[in-house]
Amino acid sequence: MCGRFALGRSPDDLRDYFSLFETPEVTARYNIAPSTPILAIRERDGRRRADPLLWGLIPHWAKERKTGYSTINARAETADTAPSYRAAFLKRRCLIPADGFYEWQAREGSKTKQPYFISRTDGAPLAMAGLWEQWRDPRGDAVIESCTILVTAANALVAPIHHRMPVLLDPEDFAAWLDPGNQDREALKGLLRSYPEDRLRAVPVSPRVGNPRNDDPTLVEPVGEGMAG
Repeated sequence: MCGRFALGRSPDDLRDYFSLFETPEVTARYNIAPSTPILAIRERDGRRRADPLLWGLIPHWAKERKTGYSTINARAETADTAPSYRAAFLKRRCLIPADGFYEWQAREGSKTKQPYFISRTDGAPLAMAGLWEQWRDPRGDAVIESCTILVTAANALVAPIHHRMPVLLDPEDFAAWLDPGNQDREALKGLLRSYPEDRLRAVPVSPRVGNPRNDDPTLVEPVGEGMAG
């Protein structure tokens, strides 16, 4: 799954890597938690731009804003058919940029879990595949745009830590994924695969990341020997 991640790199880095039309407004965050605004990249009128969206998708048909923890992630295997996501899968896809994501590993004989920070070995940003939705409050004029991150089976690196991981896309797949006119269901689902383990690394980090009120660069620093794919 993906329940916490970090994004601390410069706006110019994001603009260049994702071919954005303009430089996004970015505040460095190292402990991004659900139910908060996150940066999402979308394509509109042939241009890519980054916008803040609420993390936790609100289906367009929902009668109230309330969302559950279950909508922060969507299963890649069923996102095209699940009622909460199927409309967005065809028409409203996005990318969520990150430096890396956190997962927690259970430790034998301990009640506490060890957090790991998982990032690319080459230092490039992660591009997590997502879906977005627009919800209008039936009791007023309020409009909320929200999103979810797609998850799939973990690769060999992540599996010892957690059995699921976010879907990660490479630049050559960005155009197909972001194009709202692309409704080739099978081709889109073909992009939702586990990322190659040899291109990722996982390092143990401080348990301080377990508290979302902690948010500083030390959270992504290794506290022990890491794992490489």
